[in-house]
Amino acid sequence: MIRLKDKILDNLPYPFFSARDAMNLLGGTQDRRHGIMKRAMAAGEIIRIRRGLYTVAQRAHMPVVNPLVLAQHVYGPSYISLESALRYFDLIPEGVFAVTSVSLKKSAQFDTALGLFTYDRVPQEIFYTQVERVESPDAPAILMASPVKALADYVYVYKKDWPGLGPVRDSLRIEPEGLASVTGLQIDNLMHNYRNGRVKRFLAGLKRDLGL
Repeated sequence: MIRLKDKILDNLPYPFFSARDAMNLLGGTQDRRHGIMKRAMAAGEIIRIRRGLYTVAQRAHMPVVNPLVLAQHVYGPSYISLESALRYFDLIPEGVFAVTSVSLKKSAQFDTALGLFTYDRVPQEIFYTQVERVESPDAPAILMASPVKALADYVYVYKKDWPGLGPVRDSLRIEPEGLASVTGLQIDNLMHNYRNGRVKRFLAGLKRDLGL
């Protein structure tokens, strides 16, 4: 009997996959392919994350699926931002209970077997401005907002009327030293990228307070 789990692990570089990936690996008729998928899910060998996206059930010898990697496959186009990006850069001390992303599409939330994924739509001139590719040796690259872009997205999503650095320090407990790598050019580029007045005022105040 064909075991879908083994085919996935033997032929695909990562332990998560789309329905199309599975169909291409299995071949044969549509009924046969669907039958194999259903048996694999019933046996607990694969887990449905959302419609059309699956992962191989965790085993002791397997690497844990990185939720930051998975996020852009759950819903996209998207990039990691907001609290998840700030936590990734060790700018905020608290753990983050959901993987937070910004998307080109409408806001959405997915409560999956591998965790909660949230997506907020943030209008921008160029969506991927200051989005970095964070390389991982055992997974696809993670699309990650720079620290200052994550803050700009935060101001937009949570409708913050922040005049500059003060509320960032008081509310998020981010010290100025944590933003030492931010440049005036980065802030200027973002000010042109966002249409929202609150975001523009925040970025102007942040630039002033950082002495840039």
